[in-house]
Amino acid sequence: MSLQSFIQEAVSPWMKNEGPESDIVISSRVRLARNERGIPFPMKADEEALNTVIHHAEMHFAKRSHRRFGQLELLKMADSGSNDRRMLVEKHLISPHLASEEEHSAVLLSEDESLSVMINEEDHYRIQCLMSGFQLDECLKYADAMDDWMEDKVDFAFHEGRGYLTSCPTNVGTGLRSSVMMHLPALVLTKQLNRIIPAINQLGLVVRGIYGEGSEALGNLFQVSNQTTLGKSEQEIVDDLKDVVKQLIQHERAARKTLHEQSNLYLEDRIYRSLGTLAYSRRMETGEAMQRLSDVRLGIDLGMISHIQGNILNELMVLTQPGFLQHYAEQELNTEERNTKRASFIRERLQLEKSNNQTNGGGQS
Repeated sequence: MSLQSFIQEAVSPWMKNEGPESDIVISSRVRLARNERGIPFPMKADEEALNTVIHHAEMHFAKRSHRRFGQLELLKMADSGSNDRRMLVEKHLISPHLASEEEHSAVLLSEDESLSVMINEEDHYRIQCLMSGFQLDECLKYADAMDDWMEDKVDFAFHEGRGYLTSCPTNVGTGLRSSVMMHLPALVLTKQLNRIIPAINQLGLVVRGIYGEGSEALGNLFQVSNQTTLGKSEQEIVDDLKDVVKQLIQHERAARKTLHEQSNLYLEDRIYRSLGTLAYSRRMETGEAMQRLSDVRLGIDLGMISHIQGNILNELMVLTQPGFLQHYAEQELNTEERNTKRASFIRERLQLEKSNNQTNGGGQS
């Protein structure tokens, strides 16, 4: 498989679109937790109960067409290899927890992968809508549409006073978690983010790493999401998050402007050192790759680098993860082999970008 065809197949179609505020907001997500009435929650359910939920998903939704998302495919974790499950995590289509519960779990996926419904994760169903850039209202609209479609066929556990019932008490009510993935390199470089995070927590929101709870903030990417789901409407929860994200965007832009004006030589040196490292290294660990890609992405957003498209950095941040590297190599790789393959993949991708620019008549900065 050529590098170009691999990238075309590996990157989700929704990731190729450039959404609003995409220089800082990489993606938006709304997730709804739902459970079937009369069936124990997954953590208490026996094998028969878990299989009943998968059977319902298969009978009512698999191979059926939704007016927004098209035909849905059901993928059982038990039928997937460990590396395939890993790649689904790296694309944020399933959680690490679902990937580890392969015996009785599954996922429903739309063709463009903007919708995924995790089955038998912490709850029976976790409806997730993903879009590029800052599009929380659109994510909520389409997640609600999927929720309504499913509720026509499945009786969800609902209490008049408490709302939707879920495994974790913090999800009771709307069952809604909204989040945005933000690229905040200037706030990290100016050491402002450590001061801002406690203030965000006081507003009932939380800042986490790249794969959510318990994960690291690689490449200056942070996931900001709501913590509570009870006592507010879905729209109010989303609006509260939008207000904070708008302020973070303003702070990040102000910090970038300050760095550009007051430390331009230092910043330019850092960005071009990272570009040189990406273009010529022979081995590279995940953490270093993410940091270098973050630096170059900042250089593109500030106009210092013009011959590389911003979206290839988004691609590389996914495609240089361990699961995708092994898929491209068509074999299992140990840590050192992955480090070598990662450096090689990035060099080839940058070379491909250069060739495309020359073919299209573009120049280098």
